[in-house]
Amino acid sequence: MRRTKLALVACLLLICPSFAQQNPADAPASREDVEKFMAVTQKRELAVSMMATMKKQMHQMAVEQAKKNPNLPTDFAASLDRVFDDLLKNFPIDEMVEAQVPVYQKHFTHADIETLVAFYSSPTGSKYLAELPAITAESMQAMMPMVQKMMAKATDRIQEQVAQAQKAADTGSTKKPREN
Repeated sequence: MRRTKLALVACLLLICPSFAQQNPADAPASREDVEKFMAVTQKRELAVSMMATMKKQMHQMAVEQAKKNPNLPTDFAASLDRVFDDLLKNFPIDEMVEAQVPVYQKHFTHADIETLVAFYSSPTGSKYLAELPAITAESMQAMMPMVQKMMAKATDRIQEQVAQAQKAADTGSTKKPREN
């Protein structure tokens, strides 16, 4: 009986550590896992492409503003292009991509990353990555009129608030401008 108990305790001691071990697939994603994912999904290249798309959109907005406001200098759009070029030239893309590694590690397991890498390595995943810059550019273009309309409304409201505040200050009133 005593030997049976000892054998049972020995078996339990040998089995317990296996329960405590984490399944490798459930382990948090490693730095190498995330770097592999970022390489497959071309994170850096997509960031560069997105920046170029944003620059085109900003140029288009500058040209439209120049058309609407004849008081702006004739080289207004070109001068803004130079500003955007300077900003983009010094944009820390590599550091921004690197800063994302711990975020991905926090939200994905090793198995998750392996599944994502498999998907983005597949024909459909590769097509998605190839089409993403065009989809983003077309989406931004489709949304631009809505954004411009909302920005115009916001600008009008701000100008109205400023005018009310100035009027109140000029009349010596202590009333706050009304909020919409």
